[in-house]
Amino acid sequence: MVNNRFGKVIVTLLAAVTILMSCMIQPVVAKMRLYRGQTLYVPIYSHIYSGNREQPVYLAATLSLRNTDREHSITITAVDYYDSQGKLLTHYLEKPLVLGAMATQRYVVPESDKSGGSGAKFIVVWQSDQPVTEPLIESVMISTKTQQGISFTSRGRVLDEILP
Repeated sequence: MVNNRFGKVIVTLLAAVTILMSCMIQPVVAKMRLYRGQTLYVPIYSHIYSGNREQPVYLAATLSLRNTDREHSITITAVDYYDSQGKLLTHYLEKPLVLGAMATQRYVVPESDKSGGSGAKFIVVWQSDQPVTEPLIESVMISTKTQQGISFTSRGRVLDEILP
């Protein structure tokens, strides 16, 4: 009988402590890392292979640069397209491009452009005068020539970064 009462008291105390602690705990908010610039590698597939004979399926590719910062612009200083062997094919920027807060810029490699090959890539460089949230830089590949249709995305990978 004594053990039963003691158990009830312990359970009641634990419940009270749990309620008090839950009232005292502040919600934890994840803080995004801020950057002043990055160099990114973004895979692009101008074609992929299908079937036993490795038949090429040619794709249109869109490079999407999305400034996720709600207040500050970023400056894109390089958008360079390379082929499978690492040879530079195209400089897409003649001068730096200012991408406003929450703005997006796109670059399209047409389906008819087979020069990049299956290992094509973009190197994108951006910078900012003040620390900003990391932009979202990705590619979208699509083909609708077959009966099935193919589409997929690829995210940029950071090669170098400038922290605040």
